Amino acid sequence: MKLTHLGHACLLVQTAGARLLIDPGTLSSFDHVRDLDAVLVTHQHADHVDVTRLGPLLEHNPGATLVVDADTAPLVADLPRTAVVARPGDRLTFGGCVVDVLGDLHAPVYADFPGCTNAAYLIDGGALLHPGDSFTIPAGPVDVLAVAVDGPWLKLAEAVDYVRAVGPRVAVPMHEGETADPAKYAGMLAAFSLEGVVRRLTLGEAAEL
Repeated sequence: MKLTHLGHACLLVQTAGARLLIDPGTLSSFDHVRDLDAVLVTHQHADHVDVTRLGPLLEHNPGATLVVDADTAPLVADLPRTAVVARPGDRLTFGGCVVDVLGDLHAPVYADFPGCTNAAYLIDGGALLHPGDSFTIPAGPVDVLAVAVDGPWLKLAEAVDYVRAVGPRVAVPMHEGETADPAKYAGMLAAFSLEGVVRRLTLGEAAEL
């Protein structure tokens, strides 16, 4: 699998069977991406889905299926392409790639303040988990885990606990678009996680994982 971090929570995933783009938000650089099989959105927040730029992206990727969580669906209803609404328990197939939909809600921002739906995407049985803004833990093993390191809903200790709970071979830091020093957060995540697990990707460069 090849993984390209396109900023913040946006990842381009290239498996043997498909090309997937996850969370094309306002803090990410994805307009140039082509030949996609699917565009997947975890939740409705603008840093995870830039509705204005989503239309042109889909025009340049006519074969891509748009997949969104339930609360995002109304936001993309005016786009020319009908979205598939992902719900926990769904299994989706794109080319030779299988995506299982996990999760339920966005991690709490404060106390019991109501959150929005959040779809976590488990690719090819655990090859990659993109949890969006959640701490979803799948039933089985995960090879590569995308893990948020900054956000108004998150403290770094929770990110460390999440990596330790999931136990991936590789943890890729993300969700750092609003941070002045993302290397510091990635370094701290690495310092407190199991040795050798955390791998920070160079923005815009495909990495073989």
